[in-house]
Amino acid sequence: MAPMQLVWDPVVRLLHWGLVASMALSWLGLFVIAGVHRPAGYAALAIVALRALWGLLSRNPYARFEQFVRGPRATWAYLIAVLQRRELRHLGHNPLGAVMIVALLAGVAALGLTGWLATTDRFWGDATVDLLHSTLGWGLLGLVALHLVGVLFTGRRQRESLVRAMLTGRKRAPPAGSVGS
Repeated sequence: MAPMQLVWDPVVRLLHWGLVASMALSWLGLFVIAGVHRPAGYAALAIVALRALWGLLSRNPYARFEQFVRGPRATWAYLIAVLQRRELRHLGHNPLGAVMIVALLAGVAALGLTGWLATTDRFWGDATVDLLHSTLGWGLLGLVALHLVGVLFTGRRQRESLVRAMLTGRKRAPPAGSVGS
C-alpha cells in the first residue's frame, strides 16, 4: 500500500464541510426548515471569508491559493491533457479544481452579498436584487453539481477517493523521485 501524505489540514477540511453544511441548511431553509436560510447564508459568507484568509496566510502549501490557482494557459493545457487522458496527478488541487474552488467561493460570496442587500432599507423588496439572488442560488447549485462530477471523475481516474481525502486530509503520496504538486 502506498504511503499517505497529509495534504489538506484540519482548517481546510473544517471550512469545506462547514460550507457544505451551511449551504445545505440555507437551501433547506427555503423549503423545509423555517428560519435557517438567513443565518446559514451568513455562516456561509463567514466561512468564505475565513477560507480566503486561510488561502493567503496558511503555512500549509496545499491550502494556499498560490500553490494551486493557475493562469488560463496552464488551466487550458491541463484541460487538453484531461481530454487526451494524459493529465498529471496533482497531490493538491489540479488546475480545473482550482477554477471550481474560485468559482464556488466567488459564487457563495456574491450570493451572500445579494442576500444581505435584500435585507437593507435601500434594496428591501427590490425585484432586481431578489432575481439576482435567486439566479445566483440556482447557478451555485449547478456549480456544486459540476464540482461533484469533477470529484468523482478525477477520483476514478486517479483511483483514489477524493471524498475520503477531504475527510482525512490524506492522499496517496507521489512515488519517490517524482514531482508532486
